[in-house]
Amino acid sequence: MSKHWWQTGVVYQIYPRSFKDDNGDGVGDLPGIISKLDYLNDGTPNSLGVDAIWISPFYPSPMKDFGYDVADYCDVNPLFGTLDDFDRLLAEAHKRGIRVIIDWVPNHTSDEHPWFIESRSSRDNPKADWYFWRDAKPDGSLPNNWGSHFGGPAWSYDATRSQYYLHQFDPGQPDLNWRNPQVKAAMLDVLRFWLARGVDGFRMDVVYMIMKHPDLPDQPWVNNPQARAANDLYFRQEQIYSHSHPDIFPLMHEIRTLLDSYGDKVGIGEIWIEPEKWVQYYGTPEQPGLHLPFNFRLITTPWTAEAVRAEVEFMESLIPAWGWPNYVLNNHDQQRLASRLGQQHVRNAALLLLTLRGTPTLYMGEELGMLNGHIQPDQVRDPQGLRMGLENTRDFCRTPIPWDASPNGGFGTGTPWLPVNPDYETRNVAAQQADSQSVLALYKRLIWLRKQSAALAQGRYASVASEPGIYAYTRQADDETLLVVLNFSSEARQHPVPSQAEIVLNTTLDRGGPVSGALNLSPYEGVLLKLS
Repeated sequence: MSKHWWQTGVVYQIYPRSFKDDNGDGVGDLPGIISKLDYLNDGTPNSLGVDAIWISPFYPSPMKDFGYDVADYCDVNPLFGTLDDFDRLLAEAHKRGIRVIIDWVPNHTSDEHPWFIESRSSRDNPKADWYFWRDAKPDGSLPNNWGSHFGGPAWSYDATRSQYYLHQFDPGQPDLNWRNPQVKAAMLDVLRFWLARGVDGFRMDVVYMIMKHPDLPDQPWVNNPQARAANDLYFRQEQIYSHSHPDIFPLMHEIRTLLDSYGDKVGIGEIWIEPEKWVQYYGTPEQPGLHLPFNFRLITTPWTAEAVRAEVEFMESLIPAWGWPNYVLNNHDQQRLASRLGQQHVRNAALLLLTLRGTPTLYMGEELGMLNGHIQPDQVRDPQGLRMGLENTRDFCRTPIPWDASPNGGFGTGTPWLPVNPDYETRNVAAQQADSQSVLALYKRLIWLRKQSAALAQGRYASVASEPGIYAYTRQADDETLLVVLNFSSEARQHPVPSQAEIVLNTTLDRGGPVSGALNLSPYEGVLLKLS
């Protein structure tokens, strides 16, 4: 039952600005990541044990969206280091058995990218059609009614061309026109550049948006209670023309074919759409698409045993036989788990994420149970927060990792670009490494258990009937059967277990040994058992 590394491994996301600052300028960098690779995996259970790191953008950029506005796809921003630093990071990670996945931002560039500078210079230059340029409507209004993810309209006027250009995010992030074959060729060459250097795969930013309806028609308006602010046009529209045009699926297969031609690589797609469309990004057995369309649905699922069980069973029924599941509970765009769900749920979330069937992705700092950072209005750096208000900033989940109790949490000697969380003196890596029952200790145990267990790494999943407030399921491979029992309730619960069951671990790491007949669970406790 052999699987690819990206099916059995654990992926760890690094937001480089906030991971470790090596040169004292207040911003994390590639040498900082290198200095902490042993924390991530030194080959022993003393380390976290992750199998791959996904590094958010480190490219040259004016940083209007902190690296997701790329000015050069084939270099490193001096803020983060050099190409030599990246090559050294790749070599040091591979030496430790850590695969390296990097961000690819195919939907848009920076407005300071040479391609856009040339495109905006005239209406007849060689790159004039590399982006979406449109005249105003006859009545002088915008080319269409599309809204930006960051609030307001998705069109900005350029005086040089006397036209509007499309940007579904910040005005400094103009959308690329993937229907131009030269754009496609240039962007696929970017993949080849990094694959030739030895990267193991790509997380593809909003990849579902790269193929729009060719006519860019107006979107229908909807009454959406999820609209985040008065200027949130995007969430007040039904997004039926701005992404996922049927022409995108042959393109996904072409990208998959390119990745596979370089060996055992992985393509992970950021795709925020309804599941019936999302699943199409797996492609077909004859024309496979992405290896892993990112599954974000647990992020927005109500945190109850019944809702989570229903969601997992729905995804298990939806994913095709040739597809492989994946789960994520947080990333650089979401509120911290401990703040979103409550600290009492953090440990069960870890047990769930690392025992479900499929590839888990862990966002840096969640292994410490980090809370949202404390951000004052004058400290907001995120363009989404600047345009849509403090409550919509993503800075809360991007505060620096606290490594120890020294000033700035050991993040670096300079003033951090965002403030370190106030609890850094007690909630930090060093303190939790010294505590055998910490959240970090739980993550370590679970990740290393996955390496030793065929049932967890690649086994079958089956839900188990249980009382309200309990979510139970088995993982089975060959002659190994494991039972996971999660108490989502604030009250003690009991769950029946077969005779000759043995507790492998519980979420507070204070139980073990045989149990028979009935398993007693404390409030919010989860237990992993081995069944004979």
